Amino acid sequence: MTEEARALEAPINPNIPELRSGDSVSVHVLIKEGTRERVQEFKGTIIRLRKGGNNANFTVRRIASHGIGVERSFLLRSPRIKKVEVQRQAHVRRAQLYYLRERTGKRARLKEKRRSKS
Repeated sequence: MTEEARALEAPINPNIPELRSGDSVSVHVLIKEGTRERVQEFKGTIIRLRKGGNNANFTVRRIASHGIGVERSFLLRSPRIKKVEVQRQAHVRRAQLYYLRERTGKRARLKEKRRSKS
């Protein structure tokens, strides 16, 4: 990577842990409304991770009221993300979990990843 490209890179956000597809996360985002700022929480499952330096992002999907699915993408290097908490990790065999879009209720559940005792 050239020096010019490295100079344009945004710093890595230290408030974001290692993320994987299938993780249930709680993303705390800084929202600006007029002159006021507040932190809004978005809970859901990571269905996609995209790498690529400044453009790296992840998409979180949750089910809102009346069974309507809501997806939101977040930039990994964004200073607007105050913190990301990983609630649970799921065992998945795919990098992109787009099949969850067609599933609702119990069919949309993912198996929790078992932690080894070593």
